[in-house]
Amino acid sequence: MGIVHTTQYLDFPSESWKILSNNPTIFEALDDNLTLNIRDVSHRERKLVFKKGGRIEYMRSVGKYRLKWDDVDLIN
Repeated sequence: MGIVHTTQYLDFPSESWKILSNNPTIFEALDDNLTLNIRDVSHRERKLVFKKGGRIEYMRSVGKYRLKWDDVDLIN
């Protein structure tokens, strides 16, 4: 299980990601090799590459966003 906090908003385009739930917000990758480039709160760059069907939970909390995923959903 992976988790990262960021202060930057991420866009999940509907042609690449499907929303499965609104509370909590969960997105599912519609294709293989969907990449999210994330700068965490420590200003480190992270690159997550998802498999088709991979899911990520996206939650806003007090000025930042928390992203949580299962490592088996990643290609890298």
